[in-house]
Amino acid sequence: MRLPVALLATLAAGCGARGELPPDGPPVPDTRAVLPQPADSMVLTAPGGVSVWLTEGRRASDSAGTACYERSIEIRRDTSRLKVPLLYTVTVPVLLDDSSFKAELARDCRPTTSYRVGLRDGMPHKITP
Repeated sequence: MRLPVALLATLAAGCGARGELPPDGPPVPDTRAVLPQPADSMVLTAPGGVSVWLTEGRRASDSAGTACYERSIEIRRDTSRLKVPLLYTVTVPVLLDDSSFKAELARDCRPTTSYRVGLRDGMPHKITP
């Protein structure tokens, strides 16, 4: 079977003379520049068997382009896990008392606003100076 000349020219233009991908094909990402997701890390213990963990995060970068992970916070007790909503941080939370800790909201790899987070419900409340 003979293919029409126009079809052969289209195939040759798309694949190159030896079947390789065209030079303007999709770029291959540079995996050396992608930071691996950090493992969960216990950063604080509280009375009653409660622990506070930095968990999954999101990639961010500062104004100079330096990359970081802004990590989410999880409160663990026995087998229960309670995610602190909408609070990503780059600093380690600090225990305030038996029922709460302080965490700093991160934006562009920098701490911005401090929040008091309840160990029972995981709800953040802005700390006003």
